[in-house]
Amino acid sequence: MPINFGTDGWRAVISDTFTFHNLRLVTQAIADAIHSGRWYEGSPIKKTPDPNRIVVGFDTRFLSDRYARDVARVLAANGYTVYLTQADAPTPALSYAVQNLQAIGGIVITASHNAPRYNGIKLKAAYGGSASPEQSRVVEVYLNDNEERGRGPNLMDWEQARDAGLIQRFNPIPDYYQHLRTLIDFDTIAENPPQVVVDAMHGSGRGAIAGILKGTGCEVTEIRGEMNPGFGGTLPEPIERNLGALAGAISTGMGTLGLAMDGDGDRLGAMDERGNFVDPHRIMALAMRYLIEERGWLGPVVRTVSTTRMIDRLAKEYDVPIYETPVGFNHIADYMLSEDILIGGEESGGISFRGHIPEGDGVLMGLLITEIVAKSGTSLYELVQDLLESVGPAFYERRDQRLKYPIEKLEMVRYLLDTSPSTIGGERVVDVVSTDGVKYILSDDSWLLIRPSGTEPVLRVYAEGRTPEVVDNLLGYGEKVAADIVS
Repeated sequence: MPINFGTDGWRAVISDTFTFHNLRLVTQAIADAIHSGRWYEGSPIKKTPDPNRIVVGFDTRFLSDRYARDVARVLAANGYTVYLTQADAPTPALSYAVQNLQAIGGIVITASHNAPRYNGIKLKAAYGGSASPEQSRVVEVYLNDNEERGRGPNLMDWEQARDAGLIQRFNPIPDYYQHLRTLIDFDTIAENPPQVVVDAMHGSGRGAIAGILKGTGCEVTEIRGEMNPGFGGTLPEPIERNLGALAGAISTGMGTLGLAMDGDGDRLGAMDERGNFVDPHRIMALAMRYLIEERGWLGPVVRTVSTTRMIDRLAKEYDVPIYETPVGFNHIADYMLSEDILIGGEESGGISFRGHIPEGDGVLMGLLITEIVAKSGTSLYELVQDLLESVGPAFYERRDQRLKYPIEKLEMVRYLLDTSPSTIGGERVVDVVSTDGVKYILSDDSWLLIRPSGTEPVLRVYAEGRTPEVVDNLLGYGEKVAADIVS
């Protein structure tokens, strides 16, 4: 049974590997792992959580609500009190509920931005962020051990569990909103309310931004907010090629600021009043500059290896430390749990900042971008142009190559390190980093990264450069190398 936890939990194709049977087995392993006491060895938690309390939530995918009910039944049968969301909710709201309710952990039924045929589990720790790789490995140990012993899952009748108080339905949104109000200046938004279009991409972030902006004077239009497990035939990933509906809404005058979230609401993409896509690199850079210049906050910044070096240039300008991590917000979370981090983020759109849980949050960042635009008295387009004049130009693109067979990551890294070029596209390679995959940094501060995905069977090639032509040249070289690896 090929069940493994990747960068952020377990994902598989519905009715293939992601079945009710396998889900129950995985949930039993989670229950065993938490009960074992090995779950929080050395974990950085400030308050001792209730060891018998677990929060469960779900997204808008096919059968997600039914899967969540079965997860709750298995946990209840193992003696846990389960707080199960009444309806689909964004993953960050569920993660905050784990911390707020002082639960020992949380489970979200979601496959995030993946295709509709997938579903999965995101496993949350008591601090409100993704479970650590060590915690996921403990789950895998119990999963394998239970399989070897032929031990099936415990399962409790739904009504019996409800009557015993072991399954309790709740709404995580009110407490989540109350927390967000401590992080976002809604008075600033109300003084100069932008006209906002929110693209929920049929995901569980639907209604979240529009709901909290009520009363600020913002005219908010939400598109693709209805339940659609097929996501309207588009991947629920807020990248430019998937946001034609948002561009159309802006072009017809529905709004001047576009905000798009992924399938479970923990990632953000944006669009300016001209219909230009504003990627997470620029969102994070704008947020970092705003937090420092307008709020007067200082502190270390964390970014993943695949995130823009505009962050590095800003860090140098403001004289703040910067840390680079492997891909995956759990690595950023490690820093947020141990230091007073100003902001942390990754190229996929997961970003968080000081005072929040160590988790990417598309709702939070959408609200912060709204505040930034309101405070500036100008437009998102002009804010981006000013940013690029200051620390740019910077152009970025990622291309994926589908894999027929798994790649051994360490062997790939050794191969790339052994064959590292001295120049790429006429620019000298000044550094080679193997934080996650292999990253070539060039003398003009452009870079190329090649790494296998931790959640999908693809080899990713990333590049950032001073012009689109530089990016195209880097990607061309990277794809040629990637083709050699795949073959």
